[in-house]
Amino acid sequence: MNLLKFDSTEKLNEAGAGIITGLIQTNRRAVLGLATGGTPVGIYGEVVASYRRGLVSFKEVTTFNLDEYVGLPEEHPESYHSYMEQHLLRHIDLPREQAHIPNGNAADLQEECRRYDALLDKAGQIDLQLLGLGHNGHIGFNEPDHALISGAHVVTLREETRQANARFFPSLADVPTQAITMGVGTILKAKMILLVVRGADKAEIVHRALTGPITTDCPASLLQTHPHLVVLLDNEAGRLFP
Repeated sequence: MNLLKFDSTEKLNEAGAGIITGLIQTNRRAVLGLATGGTPVGIYGEVVASYRRGLVSFKEVTTFNLDEYVGLPEEHPESYHSYMEQHLLRHIDLPREQAHIPNGNAADLQEECRRYDALLDKAGQIDLQLLGLGHNGHIGFNEPDHALISGAHVVTLREETRQANARFFPSLADVPTQAITMGVGTILKAKMILLVVRGADKAEIVHRALTGPITTDCPASLLQTHPHLVVLLDNEAGRLFP
């Protein structure tokens, strides 16, 4: 594990974007696993800036998003389809057919999970998986449980997860109760995992995830088993680390 702390948001964003664009510069056909939420917004902004400066092209890149809400129309401003359009896809030259996001409105959600896993299998190993971290230790929408599912699946979101995401919606009642998420097994198969965590409210859970016992009660703790884990923390999130 390579853990880095940053004393400014700008430096963290630049470092995260540099890892992503550096990979694409050396492997123009890179397969990226992408995350959403507040954490990676600034990183995507720096990636877009690098593209606009002509430093990187996404024409041969393939991307797979971690998750999507169930039942939220793609055009809804809080869907992850809309998020990716707003923060990344509309600003770069990635062909849309190479950008994959689960369909949370599929008529058969189980079949959609199988379809998504088949696309991942066809693409081969993810070269870099970008992750944030939930307050309860979830990665993607893999919630704490007695067992974790390897492949894509439908998950019922825990109340604390919905409450954490309620800031993006008019009210808690508007937050979807289910999502499709990439499985932990798929995440851990990535060649490299880039975990980005910000804020004092995440300090205890990121410390537990990276130094505590490996347990499905904290899905992110399984990242300790990964051979190429890079962790980017701001000083607040990293306050419990030396």
